[in-house]
Amino acid sequence: MEEKIQALNAIRKKLIGKRLSYKEIYSVISQIAKDELGDILTTYFTASGYSKGFTNKELYYMTRAMVETGEKLHFRGIVADKHSIGGVPGTRTSLIVVPIVAACGFKIPKSSSRAITSVDGTADDMEVLAPVILDKKKIYSVIKKTKGCIVWNGRFNIAPADDYIIEVEKPLLFESYDKVLVSIMAKKVAFGSNHVVIDLPYGKMVKVDDLKDAQIIKEKFLFLAKEFKMKMKVLIHKTDEPAGRGIGPILEVREAFRVLQQKKNRPVDLEVRSINLAGTLLDLCLKDCSEKLQKTVKKKYGNAFGWATNVLTDGLAYKKMQEIIKAQGGKSNVDSEDLKPGKCSFQIKTKKKGVVREINSKNITSIARILGAPAQKGAGIYLNKKIGEKAKQGETIYTLYSESVYNLKEGKESTENFPILNIL
Repeated sequence: MEEKIQALNAIRKKLIGKRLSYKEIYSVISQIAKDELGDILTTYFTASGYSKGFTNKELYYMTRAMVETGEKLHFRGIVADKHSIGGVPGTRTSLIVVPIVAACGFKIPKSSSRAITSVDGTADDMEVLAPVILDKKKIYSVIKKTKGCIVWNGRFNIAPADDYIIEVEKPLLFESYDKVLVSIMAKKVAFGSNHVVIDLPYGKMVKVDDLKDAQIIKEKFLFLAKEFKMKMKVLIHKTDEPAGRGIGPILEVREAFRVLQQKKNRPVDLEVRSINLAGTLLDLCLKDCSEKLQKTVKKKYGNAFGWATNVLTDGLAYKKMQEIIKAQGGKSNVDSEDLKPGKCSFQIKTKKKGVVREINSKNITSIARILGAPAQKGAGIYLNKKIGEKAKQGETIYTLYSESVYNLKEGKESTENFPILNIL
């Protein structure tokens, strides 16, 4: 009762813009984690972050409290991870980065999220291939066998308060930047990650609108990393469109597998983005490795990016992904072309000829959700045309997929109000 009273006082205090101590923040997070605060009070606390914001110290307190009120994983040595702040449909790099890094011999227990404001999360996509709800014992087993895993943390009490907060955010499809920071960092710390790369895209059609905001977020990430003694690199990049063409669980997994299998029809932009992330993460890890390994990598591959490229092109990453899928309880003999989207489809054709000038990622998210993603794994959108590509009159510019005739009809009708491509 005393903790609940303290939590209520802390929420009142934060709603009028005052700073909170660790003890006050812990009381709120603890009550949320125990599911004793209720949706309304949890919403008040979450909303206070939107309107008043949190100081860097408060963000550290929130992250620490989320970790300390839940379970933690412990691994020895270098523990790598990569995370995107999201907001860009498609661009499923984790399914490529994790097996590359694991194939290089580094532990990479990837804690992944489900969709909050986006079409789907990495956990939604990995679920196409294998179970993602694993207990601690199973995660340790998978990491011991393969070095890598891609799992959802929502069922074994890792930062449980975060999952409750996510549920109250879902109706508005909105997350504050501070909430994104805390959510990501709490999961990384709880999973024992100590070498992390953050993918931070910005652009007018994605979660972070401009470079100034991206730089502020980067500094906050680096502040938290320092507080938790974590080695971190934050990669800021302007994003105008998805990497790859598939949007939705099966369509995104198919594209990632085309890259892993080095198929001729693979999306090169997704491959380049994945190699850049994997190379950056490997470089971060190598700096804390033996001089012998550093010299070997330099002699054989030139640098960490050459190492990542070689592991991918030689098929080692695909083989590692097969091992991870099998260890997590899935079927490992997956070919990219076996992954079929929903049987209900409709081609959207352009009424005029021209060049694609803009792709509206926010409208992609809206339409893909109407089509049934992520619950319907086969639902989504395939971009037949991307920025800079020419389209003839009557040519297909994107294709809608769903597992439901009703959802397809709704999605098709909604494209009138939520245009995806701008052709001039």
